Amino acid sequence: MYITQGLHRQLQSRPQAVAIRAQGRSTTYAEYGDRVARLASALKGLGVASGDRVAMLAFNCQRYLEYYLAVPWADAVVNPVNFRWSVAEIVYSLDDSETTVLIVDDHHKDIGQTILEQSQTLRQVIYAGDGPTPAGMLNYETLIANSAAVEDARRGGDALLGIFYTGGTTGFPKGVMLSHTNVAFSAMNSVNTGKCGVDARFLHSMPMFHLADFAAMVALFVTGGTHIVLQGFTPKGALEAIEQEQVNEVLLAPTMIQMLLDYHQGEGRHLDVSALKRVGYGASTITPALLDRARAMFINAEFSQGYGMTELAPVATTLGSEYHTPEHQASGKMYSAGLPGICVEVRIVDAQDNEVPRGTVGEIIVRGPNVMLGYWKKPEATAEALRGGWMHTGDGGYMDEDGFVYICDRLKDMVVSGGENIYSAEVETAIASHPAVAQSAVIGIPCKKWGETVHAVIILKPGVTASGEEIIGHCRERIAGYKVPRSIEFRDSLPLTSVGKVLKTELRKPFWENQKRGIA
Repeated sequence: MYITQGLHRQLQSRPQAVAIRAQGRSTTYAEYGDRVARLASALKGLGVASGDRVAMLAFNCQRYLEYYLAVPWADAVVNPVNFRWSVAEIVYSLDDSETTVLIVDDHHKDIGQTILEQSQTLRQVIYAGDGPTPAGMLNYETLIANSAAVEDARRGGDALLGIFYTGGTTGFPKGVMLSHTNVAFSAMNSVNTGKCGVDARFLHSMPMFHLADFAAMVALFVTGGTHIVLQGFTPKGALEAIEQEQVNEVLLAPTMIQMLLDYHQGEGRHLDVSALKRVGYGASTITPALLDRARAMFINAEFSQGYGMTELAPVATTLGSEYHTPEHQASGKMYSAGLPGICVEVRIVDAQDNEVPRGTVGEIIVRGPNVMLGYWKKPEATAEALRGGWMHTGDGGYMDEDGFVYICDRLKDMVVSGGENIYSAEVETAIASHPAVAQSAVIGIPCKKWGETVHAVIILKPGVTASGEEIIGHCRERIAGYKVPRSIEFRDSLPLTSVGKVLKTELRKPFWENQKRGIA
């Protein structure tokens, strides 16, 4: 299996179909394929050899789609860069992976020059913007125009496809090595669950450097759908794109769904979202209250969920639209993470890797063709994560008698109070059921008596009020007393990653500085 297979399929059978819609312009598969082959030629002309790493630092754009296929077409390895990182983090990832070529867009051309000056391995920066080319950089469009198309190297199978760095917010990032087979299997699972079909007009609203968007991209190339490119997510921009481009499929994190709902019920209530037929959600757990709101707003859409992580390329389990029904809502299965994907095994284990009984919370571990090759130049971390041949996710969860997986928490986010394990997702679900609450995040904070106590950070809906005492009383009616928040903090916003995950490390930081976590 190789990532460029989907493009070859479309070039053969549907060359004049629209592949990309970006900034009001259409590009056919034939035009896209030609640009990919020319960019691959240009990279080879710059000395990019088999297995060399090529990075891209950019917001979502058509050129990002070209980069992702041109690099393996040239028999090289992709290294997409998180644009939210500091210069130090970016330079570390490039030097750690020994990346030699970096592509930057208009928004990152200045930082690109700084990175070139500080990196020990970069040889060249390519400017993929529409303005004057900065001194010392090569022009992306000129390279394509001056390069003759080359044959696809058809790099594939277990060969390294990309190094996808994770982390970088609390320390230097760690490079996840994924093969073509890894990502292709995840793409096939997406297609199998009815997503990214030939009729899809898929909105790239998540950042393209993120593996969730890349996996959807690969699936869409397989089926021949149309990529609708949104430079960056805003609720206004996403809803307008759904209306104007007749977007019928989108992948969103729960926080993005929250923002869409709030905007549509306010300023954006005039926008037509009836074209939307499929909504995929993932990246973090979703509360039942938020899912119910989303289903009520996007009344023409089927919903599906994917659970996974970068190390799983990225999908482990899926919950298809057939489980988003009143029957499965009543049974609770609609709020699960679903069933293991094709050719994927999932177990729930204890600290000694023994499988626990159904319904018992433990660590989720995964085995299959989607599991990463390992961490780049980190053999000890690889051995620890892949011990016994299973990827240890660090996520806590349980499996029911029918094999459905339920996510409880990141094990590191679990609150241990007086010896009791408290899963933040359960507390957040109770909080979310309060009519005044828009969003919440639950963390553990130090307590001399109990080791930790539950602390909730809450965003209220616009125009409504609620007191901490009211929220606590609401929770007492829904969860056990020891799980109820002992303290409440109201904020206007929460710190988020680029794909909308709450950065609980940032929320915990002021409470845990200079303290050792655990029972005192």
